Parts: sequence; structure tokens; C-alpha cells
Amino acid sequence: MSNFLQNHRTSVIAFAVLLIAFMMSAYVVPEEEQAVIIRTGNPIGTVNTPGGETGAGLYLRVPFIDSVRRVEKRLLDLEMNDEEVLSADQQRLLVNAYARFRITDPVRMVERAGTTDGVRNALEPILNSVLRQELGRRTFQSMLTAERGSALANVRANLDRQARQYGAEVVDVKIMRTDLPEAPLQSAFRRMESDREREARTIRAGGSRDARIIRAEADAESARIYAEAFGKDAEFYDFYRAMQSYDATFSNNENPSESSIILSPDNEYLRQFRGRR
Repeated sequence: MSNFLQNHRTSVIAFAVLLIAFMMSAYVVPEEEQAVIIRTGNPIGTVNTPGGETGAGLYLRVPFIDSVRRVEKRLLDLEMNDEEVLSADQQRLLVNAYARFRITDPVRMVERAGTTDGVRNALEPILNSVLRQELGRRTFQSMLTAERGSALANVRANLDRQARQYGAEVVDVKIMRTDLPEAPLQSAFRRMESDREREARTIRAGGSRDARIIRAEADAESARIYAEAFGKDAEFYDFYRAMQSYDATFSNNENPSESSIILSPDNEYLRQFRGRR
């Protein structure tokens, strides 16, 4: 073994140097990452970028001169938690929202933000500002309807326009929760309850008015029918009304034994009862 090393010392040293140089030069870019090659502080190339000419795999760089800046290729999240926003109807809302973005220009990202965390830190206040502006033009009730979708589309477009300067593309913006703070929430519930009670009183008043109108019209129609009947056969009408009066006077369905009426035989009230005209 020693003779072999002595005889091939130069070859072994050369192989070791080449192996070390290869290990220092080679780097692997996986599918979920993209890379920016930086030489003396300036980007000189990219690997595995969206729409680029190179893909994932094994690559070489110049040792000690070139450095590799790895950039996430997958979607990244940007969150906004419990931010207070004033709506158009002067309601203070607690909003939880998030945005999803990806790096489409890693060179610009490295130059403007340095890392994906730098992009996230730059976009957080922009998302906050854009959401405040958009929700400030809309009422709390509108955010519970389909209008919410158009508001989020505007937020995404405005945030994406700002994100382009950092080499990022905003894919989606969603609002996870839009609530009133605890004290205003109770106040809103009381106001809604008062509005519903006032609406109920209005409906009941309208129903009572309509009932009186219907009863009056029915009474008028009844009087008209009675008048027509009296005009057609006055004697029968007199007889019918007398029978109704007798029924109401002499019958006591609840306690018949307590019905006591004293009248003279020739009383005019008993004229129809006696069968005389």
C-alpha cells in the first residue's frame, strides 16, 4: 500500500485536489428552489427560475468567487392578524387576512430585499395599507355579501403592483375573519334589536289599521245587504231581526236557569213572538 502511494503520490494528490475543488464548486438546486449566482456582489445568473432555460439539478460555480443565493420557489404566506380597520359606516373592524405570493424575479428580489423574509417584511405594511383603503370605502354589511369578492380582487391587484418591485407576484388575498370589537359588537346587536323591534311595531300598527279598514268595509257591506233585504221584504226582515233579538234575550247558554224576564202579554216587543203583526 505504501509502495502504491509512493508510486502514485502525484496522481492521488491531484485526485484529492480535484475532488475537493468539485465539492466546493458543485451545488444542487432542488425543484422547490431557485438560485441566483452572485459574483463579487453582483448577480450573474439564475437557475431553475419560472420560465427560465435551466431547471433543477447539479451545477458548478467558481469556488471562493461565486456564491449561491437560494430562493424559495413555492408559494409563500403573508399574514395580517387582528388589525383594526375603520369601515365606510364608521364601524371599527378587526380584520384577519393573508396573502399568498411567489418570487418570479429572484435577481430583483436579491437586489431589492435580499431574502424572502425581506420581501415579506416589505409587503406587510403595504397589505395593511391597501386593505385599510379598500375596506374604508365599504360598509360592514357589504363585506358580508358578494361585494367582498370584488374588494379582495382590488386588494390583490394593488398589492401585486407594489410587490413587482421586489420581484414577487401576489397570487391570492383572502380575509379569514372580519369582526366587530367586543364593545361595539354588543352595541351593534342592541341597535339591530332596536331596529327589529321598531320594524315589528310598524308592521303591527299597519296590520291593526288594515284590520280596522277590513272590519269597517265588512260592516258597511253587511248594512248594505240588510238594507237591500229590508227593501225587498220588510215584513220578513222585521221577523228575522225579531227572532235574532229573542234568541239573544231568552237564551243563556252558560246558565239557563238564571234567565228571568217579566213582560206584559201585550208588550210590543212580543208582537212577533205572539205571531201577530
